Amino acid sequence: MSQDPKSAHPEPPQPRQQQSPPGHTEGMAPAPDHGERSYKGSGRLAGKAAIITGADSGIGRAVAIAFAREGADVLVSYLAEHDDAKETARWVSEAGRKAVVVPGDVSQESHCKELVERAFNEFGKLDILVNNAAMQRSHSSIEEISSEEWDQTFRTNIHSQFYLCKAAIPRMKPGAAIVNTTSINAKNPSPGLLAYATTKGAIANFTAGLAQLVAEKGIRVNCVAPGPIWTPLIPSTMPEDRVESFGKNTPLGRAGQPAELAPAYVLLASGEASYITGALLPVTGGRPML
Repeated sequence: MSQDPKSAHPEPPQPRQQQSPPGHTEGMAPAPDHGERSYKGSGRLAGKAAIITGADSGIGRAVAIAFAREGADVLVSYLAEHDDAKETARWVSEAGRKAVVVPGDVSQESHCKELVERAFNEFGKLDILVNNAAMQRSHSSIEEISSEEWDQTFRTNIHSQFYLCKAAIPRMKPGAAIVNTTSINAKNPSPGLLAYATTKGAIANFTAGLAQLVAEKGIRVNCVAPGPIWTPLIPSTMPEDRVESFGKNTPLGRAGQPAELAPAYVLLASGEASYITGALLPVTGGRPML
């Protein structure tokens, strides 16, 4: 039975809430939906091996659950200060797939190299790389953004994608896929998210260029552009009033849930997208990307 997308998930207002960055799933109200009870796999990634960065919570967790239920083993990459990764790994294991949990900072090239090496050691191959880790902070003026924060945002959000792709691509085989997480901010930047939005524009451009560069190797590169999605980044980086109304400015009138992003990643990682490369797939609740 079809469901009205406007009321398929919780609608604003959300309870006023705040967390310290980078935030945690526990304590969010309402609790995010990662597809734990809803995602049904059909073998679309059977026998594949994937790295997913930022996989401890939010979109990354939803993608890990979906990939596992589609038949993929998953390396769960996460920032060491987070403690949500074990829950992601539990869902991957319950799907009957191998879960490898690796803490560390993807803003460091040495760690990115280690992630790729670990994947090959654990799985013997790497079929899918999902570059999803991100740092976000809100500011009302450029003067509030420190040089250190600007640098760290770039190192986490876009430098990490370069580091991981550079390490992975020489060892990937034809048919492999890379899926990067950009944002609606790539085309419609929020002024309060200046550093974050700038990196997301860079990711969209990086994806389009890299796709052309590696097409001859038979490797596809695409990106997903989420709109407002209910993840720990929101209560940990936005003022309470914006958290309360988060998602209300979309045509569907609500924030998206991580579970609603996962099918886009599955499509782009699967053989069903064999003629899709260099693409940006918006999942924005109806907000246009101009």
